[in-house]
Amino acid sequence: MVGKKFDDALGASYRLVEKVGQGATGAVWAATDLRTGERVAAKLLYPQHAADRDLVGRFIQERAVLESLRHPNIVGFRDLVVEGEQLAIVMDFVAGGSLRDRLDTSRTLPPGTALAAMAAVLDALAASHEHDVVHRDVKPDNVLLDPEWGPQDPGALRVSDFGIASVMMGDAKSTTGLIGTPEYMSPELIYSGRAGFASDVYSAGIMAYELLAGRTPFAGPGTDYAVAHRHVQSRVPVLDVPEPLWELLSGMLEKDPGRRPGAQEAAASCRELVLLVAQLPALEPVEAPEEFEGAHPMTVVRSPGVESAAAESRPTAVVDISPEPELDAPSGATRLRPVTPHQPEQVQLGTTGAESAPGPRRPGKRMVSLIIGAAMVLVGVSAFAILRGGGHLFPPHRRNSGPVKASQQDQALPTGLGIRREAGYDASSGSVNLTITYTAQKAPLEGPFLEVVPGAADGAACPDVTWLGGARAGHNLTTTSGLSVDCGWSVDPGQVPAGQNLQVQAQVPVTFDDGDEESAVQAWLDRAAAATTAAVTDSSVESTHYPVQRLQDITVKTPDKVVNQSGLEISLLPVWPSGQDDLNPLYKSPSTGKPSSMLEAVAGGESGVRFSDGCAGALTVTSDGLNVAAQQVADSCTVDAQVGNFTDLTSSSFQIAAHGS
Repeated sequence: MVGKKFDDALGASYRLVEKVGQGATGAVWAATDLRTGERVAAKLLYPQHAADRDLVGRFIQERAVLESLRHPNIVGFRDLVVEGEQLAIVMDFVAGGSLRDRLDTSRTLPPGTALAAMAAVLDALAASHEHDVVHRDVKPDNVLLDPEWGPQDPGALRVSDFGIASVMMGDAKSTTGLIGTPEYMSPELIYSGRAGFASDVYSAGIMAYELLAGRTPFAGPGTDYAVAHRHVQSRVPVLDVPEPLWELLSGMLEKDPGRRPGAQEAAASCRELVLLVAQLPALEPVEAPEEFEGAHPMTVVRSPGVESAAAESRPTAVVDISPEPELDAPSGATRLRPVTPHQPEQVQLGTTGAESAPGPRRPGKRMVSLIIGAAMVLVGVSAFAILRGGGHLFPPHRRNSGPVKASQQDQALPTGLGIRREAGYDASSGSVNLTITYTAQKAPLEGPFLEVVPGAADGAACPDVTWLGGARAGHNLTTTSGLSVDCGWSVDPGQVPAGQNLQVQAQVPVTFDDGDEESAVQAWLDRAAAATTAAVTDSSVESTHYPVQRLQDITVKTPDKVVNQSGLEISLLPVWPSGQDDLNPLYKSPSTGKPSSMLEAVAGGESGVRFSDGCAGALTVTSDGLNVAAQQVADSCTVDAQVGNFTDLTSSSFQIAAHGS
């Protein structure tokens, strides 16, 4: 915001400290929350946006959506300030710089670090997509790093600016207009101005490529329009990485958005590959190719009166030619340009022999202009027409012969547990080879985990499952777990390390008589996942069993009043689907005895617990983060806590009173 001085007021509750960045929609300032003394970040939109009543109204309408985006890898939305000429979004302050800053220093990252970081980014995208929010501007500049980020904790990052681009363009789910950075724009955003969830996955794929190669795949000589044209037309230059990693990258960078994986599926794939590439060094920065290989043959545009070279007749198609996108010299900056309505010109693609006049005829000036304009956007228009018609830009992959395969991916749980199930059905043996992959985000996790393995059809007898590879598994006992579920198994794969995964395998004797075996196997796998989810989210069950799957939240409980210069008693209470559990705390501070088995399961024990001062210096915390004491009198105070994957916990307000009061 031009002309702002340090310490300027932002509304009644914040004071600006210093400008820390600037983008297409506004400037980012470090600020202080005058109510708590906390450092926050404030994005001040440019005055022309603040003067747009419709835009301000959309931000106010979408405030609840932005507030609902609570995830460890998303920069939290705190407040919206609308006052006079000020329109500002107040967010969490993240002190470790951006992923762009790291790339500016190191150029490339080791594949293991890059994949772990991308898994966290994709987790954030998956969470936003659950709330129908499209990011639209995924790039390293918008990935902010916590101070502890590094090779040992590459998932300690947060994605910023969620929802802002969509609100700027007027729709939170499928938006129209050119906003974004050309090097990261998806083909469908370029040729239609529309972006959905698959566009975010594409941009994440571009960023993953850049983390590995030191450059985006289509960067090179020419203007932004040349770069955008390559997104639509050119093949992705191949990198020297293991084949499974390249398959993941190329899948995320499919031209057809319908063939890209979802964000959660891509995140799980990243985690599965981390161990495969963990020992590989970073690639040397890759130079741009001299020429970009076309993804498919160019289509020839013919106008009426231009004789067809082919002997056979072709149908005539009428195509709406949009104006050429307004893109400038290439750069990494975000562009914000609405796509304005236009009156379409009708151009005929192809002619029949009967329509061609005998002998050549020179096209007029208007037709020459149309041909040139059509050539500039032909690939995009053709692709858009195909996709709008439900087709594909390229033929679908053909399935290899062999077992019928199916897969299913759960949404990551609040504890950070991700579960992916894969089934391979062999009709000749009448059995399914079931592989279950458990992943952990910020904290190590321990089982046992509940898995429902049903019969081939509803009502069928439970199969006699054989668990392989040394996994400890037994039937779920209702008397022990409190969960009454048919065909339930208690599976203990051991500890799942933070940012990594563990797999268990089982042989399941089931036979599918349905003629469509592929659909039957997928339906069986989906039914297993749905039954498992229903069991662990049953609100009628009051139990502490399967805490990693059943824990919904954690309440930080303190006394309503504490005397100054005394220790603060804190209880961490689990919140199950049935509600808050006051009788079985996860942890108490000051601690006595061993940590609870629940805390070991969801956070790796005391090492996963940290308290911090939420009272602007009125509290002191020991160096291990486990004990808190009142330091000075305060009318209203809170204590913050981090427990495993729950990184944004805050107690209710309490008073610090003077002695004798």
